[in-house]
Amino acid sequence: MHILSVATVIFACLLATGSAEQAHAGQSRLWSAYDSVLSNAKYIDLTHTIEPAMPIWRGFGNITFSQAVNKLTGKPFAYNKDLFVANAYQLTTDQMGTQLDAPAHFNPYFAASDEIPATFALRKLVVIDVSNKVATNSSYAASVDDVLEWEAKHGRIPQRSVVFVRSDWSKTWPSVDTDVFPQVLLETVQFLHLQRSILFHGHEPLDTDMTSDFASERWLLTRGYAQAEGVTNLHM
Repeated sequence: MHILSVATVIFACLLATGSAEQAHAGQSRLWSAYDSVLSNAKYIDLTHTIEPAMPIWRGFGNITFSQAVNKLTGKPFAYNKDLFVANAYQLTTDQMGTQLDAPAHFNPYFAASDEIPATFALRKLVVIDVSNKVATNSSYAASVDDVLEWEAKHGRIPQRSVVFVRSDWSKTWPSVDTDVFPQVLLETVQFLHLQRSILFHGHEPLDTDMTSDFASERWLLTRGYAQAEGVTNLHM
């Protein structure tokens, strides 16, 4: 995954800023960790591909893709003339597809996307599965009881970990319902942050809940917490 690669590179660069001995020792530990764990790990892409027909929140305009045009000729780049081609994108929003929803989305005094540290990229991941409940109730809202049920089987959720809620809503992407979808209750995100001290949570739909005032999302972002939206492949 690209996120993991970026975190590893940044970590290696930070180690190299110390003395030569420290850099060598840090590099050896990092390389050993890669050889012993990461090189044989199963890598799962949790993101959707950005495409023109992808689902988007009803308040945003459609995005468009086209061929990039050479400003000198006014014509699209072509292999036979320019040796390469390129694409052009007109994006109506940054709120699309799989995203890390930064607190600045709801509060100008908190971090924007470019201010979220790279340390977010490599964390312990907990997946709470409510897909069976969503199968009989398409707007089911993940509850504190769902969290406690997971903990009864696996132990207490680690501090500073990431918690994703699996609903299988994304399995029918892009043919998904963006108006009626699985939710995460306000009391659940409050419990995860205030009682379990997680780093952030994530979910498959493009919004956290269906309330008119964005209750769960507003509580999170106005208090400086980030969240992941549009996550996929949590069943893998």
